Parts: sequence; structure tokens; C-alpha cells
Amino acid sequence: MFNSARVCIPAQASAAQRRLPNILTSSFATVRNGHLPSPPEPDEPGITHNDFILSILQSKPSLRDTKSYLQSFGPRTHPTKQTSSRTPVPLTALQMSQELLKNAQETPVENPVAAEILDPVIRRTALVKLQGPFTDRQLESIAKGLVYLEKLGLTSVIVIEHDDWVRGEQGDKAKAADEVMRVVSTLESQGARARPVLQSVVRLGPHESEEDEHINNDAPSPEAHVLPHDLVAIRSALRSGEIPVLPPIALDSFCRSVRIHSNDVIGALAKGMAKAGAESQSSINGTSDDVDLTPLRLMIINKEGGVPSYARNGLPHLLVNLTAEYGHISETFHPSWYSSHPTALSNLALARVCLAHMPPSSSAIMVSHRSPRSLIGNLITNKPELSSSLPHALLQGNGKLTPHTPTLLRRGAPVRVVNRTADLDREKLTSLLESSFRRTLDSDAFYSRLEERLDFAIIAGDYAGAAIVTSEPPGADAGSTAEPITYLDKFAVRPENQGDGTVDFLWVALHDESYGLGLSYAANPNGGKEGQGEGRDLVWRSRADNPVNKWYFERSTGHLRIGKWVMFWCDAEKRLKIEEGRRGYVGLSKVEDWERGRLSVWAKTIAEIPSSWSA
Repeated sequence: MFNSARVCIPAQASAAQRRLPNILTSSFATVRNGHLPSPPEPDEPGITHNDFILSILQSKPSLRDTKSYLQSFGPRTHPTKQTSSRTPVPLTALQMSQELLKNAQETPVENPVAAEILDPVIRRTALVKLQGPFTDRQLESIAKGLVYLEKLGLTSVIVIEHDDWVRGEQGDKAKAADEVMRVVSTLESQGARARPVLQSVVRLGPHESEEDEHINNDAPSPEAHVLPHDLVAIRSALRSGEIPVLPPIALDSFCRSVRIHSNDVIGALAKGMAKAGAESQSSINGTSDDVDLTPLRLMIINKEGGVPSYARNGLPHLLVNLTAEYGHISETFHPSWYSSHPTALSNLALARVCLAHMPPSSSAIMVSHRSPRSLIGNLITNKPELSSSLPHALLQGNGKLTPHTPTLLRRGAPVRVVNRTADLDREKLTSLLESSFRRTLDSDAFYSRLEERLDFAIIAGDYAGAAIVTSEPPGADAGSTAEPITYLDKFAVRPENQGDGTVDFLWVALHDESYGLGLSYAANPNGGKEGQGEGRDLVWRSRADNPVNKWYFERSTGHLRIGKWVMFWCDAEKRLKIEEGRRGYVGLSKVEDWERGRLSVWAKTIAEIPSSWSA
């Protein structure tokens, strides 16, 4: 059997996205992906209910995305209650949009899955930081986005904040109360039911039983806490189908109501609501009146947008692995960003605190008020608007990456580089590969080959994912000066970690250690070369009928059809950048001198690599 390096996740393609070159009839091609047209900006007039439909379609939900959504919001089986016997069938993005368009025209929705999406059985909650000040027009746009989320089953618990508020000034609590009522009024004008919760629901300081508690990943504990009976008002509002809106106030040790920062309120709510949700999990009876208090999302809506990234020339990070990247982002935060994005780091810290207490599948999103439709895509797919593992030139050259592109944040997992086979946990790695590829590994042959050829391995978390890269000597006809081939032998993610960002985290680390090496934005602290060295062309192969090849097309420089296989590669970026800079406006040629003949050498070499699998 041929040993192919495959990403072990289902294809993300939908019927509306399958406009790819036919690799079976082309010997060589480079790919640039097309995109669905964007709807008008939310601040523009004339927005209709069809924007709700278009937002769902634009999120391009895959079969896995739809299934994951239904697992969170669809019917649940309860031992004492008979639920529907219908078996949900995941929809493609095109099918979903067709069903939703029927609903928009007020015609009956016959597909049960579409009906469940539009009328979810389980209501889940999201913590929302509404970080103004916003104009009436801006607030109206935000409210419309939150109403759309409620249609999909996600009810917001809103805590307001103003960047120009000064703590301790006279009348600060009255200003906060006035803003709460303004938000409530705006929500109701968009068809939602909202309730102002003006009393204090959090208390300053950690709870006495939690003072010595250690949080995962050393994340700081919230500066406030919530007792179970403090959540009565929020629970009552949610049960009544109302969106609770809270001011940033808390009770101090003398039971006085004082205004504090909204981050402290939200941190306390994230921990308290997650705990309350876990305690009441067994009592959920699966009816539409039930509300799971466990926060499913954290949404930070502001004027700044996401966290700026030095790797994207100040444009936002797309996906952040808080466990692995939090310190590095803080250390590389450019001084000019303290003016343009003054609350980015504090919001980053807020996401770190909240996600430490929220379920592992939860995520946080930092989004500009100009992009409320992004919240819908995030709810359905739990993914960033653009994949962080796409090539930088593709991301920044197609106009899709803008200052208003949201930043998605996940709790994530540590990512480390291993250079010796002795440092690999063979039992865990074998389990990962076999569960991902659904095949039996020929362990003796595989690890014997790694002893001889291993270049490096990238491990995500406790073997939630791994990328195995070997150094392959080129054939004798390649010449004595030919460089070893950097070959991606395995790329695998456990099924339970597919869709949680691990794939992108791994591929970005792979970029930094191979074809992106030497660039400033490859200097990530993962225990590898940290950006020091010369980039190397990365080569791998996949079966021509592998459905995940679309994912490869988008990330590779090119591909070559070789029999029943497709060979992919990524060019060393630093080498090309240096040459391009030297030539100026002339630019690069189609094939550089050092690239001549390399495809035939690569194809012949990797075709001789033995299979890693048992029969």
C-alpha cells in the first residue's frame, strides 16, 4: 500500500464550492480559491431578512458543521421522555440555504433538520460583551445580529461597557443603567424580548472556597464570583425567552453596589454559569422551555475588531490558540497598537479566563460592530471566517482579510516540536494514527523508518494531532548537490479533535518549521527553530480520490498528477521573497533556475517510499 500523508478530516466542500481544477486531466496546476459574494455592510440601508439566509449560506457549513450544530441545539434523548424518532440528516450549505429560503417566504419547511435549525429544541447561552460607545445605527445593526442568533437557538447574556467611562466618577451607575435601557429598547425594536437586570449579580473578589483553586493552563481566576442564587434573575429571563442585559456592577464586601469593569463581571459569569449548567445537566428534560446556562460562546463586540497580528501587518489574527500563543501575542504586541487597539490585550485576557471555565468545545470571538453577520457563521461552524492555515499571500491578496475580520479564540492545546524518535510516545502516536486513518499501523516498519529518516514531528496537546516530517535522500540521478527532500509523511488529527482548530494549529506550526522558516512571522515559540534558518520546500502526496485534496489545493503552491496519486508541494517562501525583492517590478519567472527538474526528482523519490500500514 502507498503511504499517503492525508489530513484525516471530512472534506469541507459543499455543492456551491466544488469549482476546482480537474486534477485527473491536468498534469500541473496552481489553485486560487473562489468565494461567495459578500452581502452589504451591516451599516448600509435596506438590509432585509434575506441577509439572515445569506449569512448562513456564506458560512459554508460542511456536513460535520451541521451535525455539530444539531448536537448542540437539536433534540436530546432523555430517559423519561420520548423524543422524536426522526434521524437528523446533515445538510450541505446549498441544501440548508434552500430550506431557509423556503422559511423566509413563509412556506412550510418540510425537511425536519431545517425545521430544527430554525426552531431549535435546546436553547443555549452566549456571554456578550457589548463594548461601546455605539451610535444608534451601529447598535441597531448589532441588535439585529443578536436577534438572528436567537433564531438559531443561542440566547445572549449581555454585559455592557463603554471605553470612555471613568470608574468612580459621579453618576457612573446611572449612566450604566441608562445604557442598559437603551440596549433593551434597541433589541425590542428588532423583534426580540429583552429584560434589564439592574441589580448586582456578581460579588467582588474570589469565593473563599476558590482562593486556592488552580485554573487550567495557569489562567488567572476572575476578580469576582457568583453564588447560585445570584443567577436567579438571569435564569428567569432566559426561561421567559428574554435577553438579559446587565450593567457592569457588583456587590463589595459591605454589600454596596459599585461599578466595576465588565471583564470582571463576564469572567465571574462564565465560571458561575458553567458551574450551574454542569450541576443542572442531568435535570434537562429536552423541552423548548429549558435553558442550559453553560456558556457556549463568548462574544466581544467592539469598534476595534480582533487582535492585530505582526504576521499580517497589523490585520487581525484569524485563530488564536490561547494555550500556546497567549504569551507570544502579548510579547510581540506593537507599541502603535496600544493606540489603535487599546483593549485588545485585555480582551485577550478575558477570553483566556472565560474559556478556562467553559466547555472545551466553546470558543470566543472578537468582532467589530461592522461584522455582526460573522457571529452567525461562527455559531454554525465554530470556525474562523478565514482559515489561519491558508497562505499569507492568498489571505491578504484577495481582499477578504480586512481590519474588521473577526478573531476566533480557542482554549487550544500546547504545540511542540520533537526532533528525536526517542522523545515520541509510540503508544499514543500509534493510537492517534490508527484512529485518524482508520487503518492498522505496521509499527515495526514505521518506527524503524523514522529512526533513520525523521526530520521533526509536531505534536498538538496530548497527541490530539501530529505532523510527521522526514528527510528523504533524492535518487542518484538528481546529482550530488541535490538537497534532501522535506517530506510530510503523516498529518493526523483525532476524530474528536477535528473541528476544534487543531488542524489549523498543526499546519501553521508545520509552515513555521519548513517552507515558512526564516520569516519573521514564523518565529513562534513551539520548541522548534523559532524562525531561525532557511526555508525548505515541503512535499507530500495523496490519493487522487482523497476528498480532502481540496483542503490541500488551497494550501499548496502546486500539484502534480502522478498515476493514481497527486503530489503537492509548498515552495520555500523566504527564498522566493528574496528573489522577488531583488528583481523588483520584473517579478518571478514561472520556473526559476533552481526549480528546473525538481518535480521529476520529487515524484520518483516519494513514489518509492514504502507503506506504513498493514495489509
